[in-house]
Amino acid sequence: MRFRRPEWTQGNRLDLLENGEQYFPAVFSAIEGAQREILIETFILFEDKVGLALRDVLAAAARRGVEVHMTVDGFGSPTLSEAYVHSLTDAGVHLHVFDPPPKLSRRLKPFRRLHRKIVVIDGEVGFIGGINFSADHLLDFGPEAKQDYAVRIHGPIVAQLRRTSRKIIAPALQKRRWWPLRDHADAGFAVPNEAGTARTMVVTRDNHRHRDDIERMYRLALHAAQHEVIIANAYFFPGYRLLKSMQRAAQRGVSVHLILQGQPDIPWARWAAHMVYDLLMRSGVHIHEYCERPMHGKVALVDDVWATVGSSNLDPLSLSLNLEANLIIQDRAFNEALRAKLTPLMQDCCVKLELSQTAANRWWWRLGVGALVFHVMRHFPRWLARLPVRQQPILPAADTPVVVSAAKPVAAEAWQWQTALQRLRQEPVD
Repeated sequence: MRFRRPEWTQGNRLDLLENGEQYFPAVFSAIEGAQREILIETFILFEDKVGLALRDVLAAAARRGVEVHMTVDGFGSPTLSEAYVHSLTDAGVHLHVFDPPPKLSRRLKPFRRLHRKIVVIDGEVGFIGGINFSADHLLDFGPEAKQDYAVRIHGPIVAQLRRTSRKIIAPALQKRRWWPLRDHADAGFAVPNEAGTARTMVVTRDNHRHRDDIERMYRLALHAAQHEVIIANAYFFPGYRLLKSMQRAAQRGVSVHLILQGQPDIPWARWAAHMVYDLLMRSGVHIHEYCERPMHGKVALVDDVWATVGSSNLDPLSLSLNLEANLIIQDRAFNEALRAKLTPLMQDCCVKLELSQTAANRWWWRLGVGALVFHVMRHFPRWLARLPVRQQPILPAADTPVVVSAAKPVAAEAWQWQTALQRLRQEPVD
């Protein structure tokens, strides 16, 4: 597919979705109304009540003639049962696996993963954010339920999001021919009409032409900030340039707030983030640790003019290795909606750290140990990124080690989820 530079698109309407309670009903409703095409990318697909519900709506869509492509990551989604896969493929769903690892090293390929979360329906409505198709994005999952966000999109930007998603599966559509074929992705799909006032851009990160696009967007926004910055991010361990951008914004009087993990689902993530707390707080950055549940969001806003929602964390894996996708937004109404979600989170659900709590980190930095560990951890992914990049395969799920004898579907659990889904659809989305 021909290379396209990211570009601003006018006339879009955006709806902020919080957690699975708002995201899953919105996505499933759009799938049920699909007439021509469904594109889905997800890092994680589990065979739990969410995965079972997704299977049912996708299989029904495929049986009524909709072209359905779902791509999962071979590291993030390693255990799908043969029955689950066949229930999709027998209905006509094209289930792809991004870079499946060999069977004997299924858990040993954590680098350069497909970490994006994208859904596009009929080229008319799109979804992008940080929410996977798994039950741990629902509050009834318990204390480990994740706090996260996504956005529903109507308008011309959906065409750009569709091209982005089609590009991932283009190798799978070649049917192993040795000569390249053009993917007629736009054939018969008109650019959607203007639906709102938001100005947006789809920005991706890959290991070829867009290695630092998302990080560069963050830095540009921080340099332009005048009053306020709020960043909510799950895995926080940015590099020197992004740290300096945050410090400089705070030093010139911008109110910079970070909402980070206080109860992480990956323990080392909090330890890594703590290594840079002292540097930031001494520059005037305010750090809030979210302590109700694991923070999984990847959102930010700057003043009233800039926001982003997507899949990219601010850590070395997302910024240097993984395939990521974020929506960059210029829309005052959306910033107000996002601020209305994040401000109560800071005030009611977070612990605000004080500079005195970072004294231990300061001591380690003075000895040089902290600086050494920081630079090794920070630059290790960049060293990996300089290694030759091979074309990562997209394979049918049935031909990969992803298919194993995993958890069997539980009919009662699926019925309970369908009942809950119907109830959620009757409630308005804020």
